[in-house]
Amino acid sequence: MKKLLLYFMLAFGTAFAKPKAKPVLTAADSVALWRAAEKAYVDSVNATLHYQQGHIVLPGGFGELTVPRGFRYLDSAQSRRVLVQLWGNPNGESLGMLFPIDRGPVDRNHWAYSIDFDPMGHVADDDADDIKYDELLEEMQDDTRENNREREKRGFEPVYLLGWAANPYYDENTHALHWAKALRFGTDPDTVLNYNVRLLGRKGVLILNAIGDPSQLAEVKASIPGLVHNVTFVKGQQYTDFDASLDEVAAYSIGGLVAGKVLAKVGLFAVIVKFWKAGLLLLAGAWAAIKRFFGFGQKEA
Repeated sequence: MKKLLLYFMLAFGTAFAKPKAKPVLTAADSVALWRAAEKAYVDSVNATLHYQQGHIVLPGGFGELTVPRGFRYLDSAQSRRVLVQLWGNPNGESLGMLFPIDRGPVDRNHWAYSIDFDPMGHVADDDADDIKYDELLEEMQDDTRENNREREKRGFEPVYLLGWAANPYYDENTHALHWAKALRFGTDPDTVLNYNVRLLGRKGVLILNAIGDPSQLAEVKASIPGLVHNVTFVKGQQYTDFDASLDEVAAYSIGGLVAGKVLAKVGLFAVIVKFWKAGLLLLAGAWAAIKRFFGFGQKEA
């Protein structure tokens, strides 16, 4: 709040430093001040982030990426700051994030991929054509309701799995699995898009989760071919490098990846839409304080 007040003061301090009379706030004034505060906040956050392009070796050394065209990479430490401090998630561990090149974590219409790795073992893909995903969805919805009890005990809002935003699809040539869920949190009427991409490897799974708004579904889907092409396991850790005599087999199959651990990262998805609302609430609080400070809208006695 203090920072937002400072932004207002810096932006408008000269005009209002020594007001001779308490000005009456017009609608145009309100819009201008609001936009100035929003821009100051967004610019201040974006200026602290340092993105990378080109070839990236992911932390742990088992995966690598060539930053896809139209994206930029934020490293693990900065991604944790985004996930925990800016977006308010309880657990922000990540190998990094990919943001559209024209949007940061607090810009309007923002969305991003979070990158992680689960060393669950080698995932068998022989059940991919046999899964009844409608039945699986019902099971996932039941599991979600059950896990809401633990979420609420920990002080987080319940999450509701509304349905598929995109049906699960497995590409056996690239060993890439992706699907999208439509989620809602607490009493918030807005729907959150959670697009899941899983790249299967020798000893685990690279997890790429796109977090955004359902209106961005087409944009996210359009980015997936480039993403799958540019994010890979290093040589020796790829799916075809599996050695049955040495490597562990995962407890999850393809169906299990879609259904399993449905809430393991759900805190990550809860705030992409809510974050900006929270930012607007902060701005609204700062604006109320500004009006009190300058006496906007108050008639002279």
